[in-house]
Amino acid sequence: MDRVMTADQIDFYKTNGFIQIDDLLSNEELDELRQYVDESMKEHNLSAIDSPDRGAYYRVLNQKVNSWRNHAGMAKYSFHPLFSSIALQLTEASGIRFFHDHILFKMPGDSKPTPWHQDFPYWPMNEPGAMSIWIALDDVNEKNGCMMFIPQSHKAGKFKPINLAEPEDIFQFTRNLEVNRNTPVICRMKAGSCTFHDGLTFHYAHANHTNKPRRVFAIIYYPENTTYNGKKHVVTDEIELTVNQPIQGEWFPLLAKKRSLPAGN
Repeated sequence: MDRVMTADQIDFYKTNGFIQIDDLLSNEELDELRQYVDESMKEHNLSAIDSPDRGAYYRVLNQKVNSWRNHAGMAKYSFHPLFSSIALQLTEASGIRFFHDHILFKMPGDSKPTPWHQDFPYWPMNEPGAMSIWIALDDVNEKNGCMMFIPQSHKAGKFKPINLAEPEDIFQFTRNLEVNRNTPVICRMKAGSCTFHDGLTFHYAHANHTNKPRRVFAIIYYPENTTYNGKKHVVTDEIELTVNQPIQGEWFPLLAKKRSLPAGN
């Protein structure tokens, strides 16, 4: 079922670079997605866990990219038409393509916060406009890793990628710009709710001080004509793409397209 975004919601997203949408999933969908996510993480790629910075990074995030490729149940949600429809409405793009999905567990124990950063500098894209949906599979608050956003920070431009395991202070690069770290919006959410945020929006996630993983399912979308900049990325390194040409093909399906009005209207 489609969910129509109001003009106020679209304006809020475009103005602030993020939006919270409550009760995105039904209880049945939430239970199903939790099951699929837990199954997928049991088959986690151990080569990623064995990476040199696994110790430090694992305290920030235990993650899996492109779960849809080896779990059919995850594919159902990675390409869910409701999610991409909302992305299309919020961005007002002509079409929305899928870049990758992302299971994000913030583990209990020696958990660390995810420092303030932008997503877009990590992505191999020339044009801005890409965005993420972040679906909470557990209730989230400051105790277990909810997110915070700096309103309107997406208008400040693109900064360098931040090392999440050995965090740098992104605000050191924003001096003389109107980006105020003292104005964060805390997004506490019930399970089944979500946020959407622009790839340039500054965001942060609290540490997990509970005794259970904080489970999130995220998907990255981008406007259909976005072009490849040649930068290394785990999703595109194995695929033949041409620099400065649109990112498209079998791995990056077009999930939502703006409807054309009939002739004469």
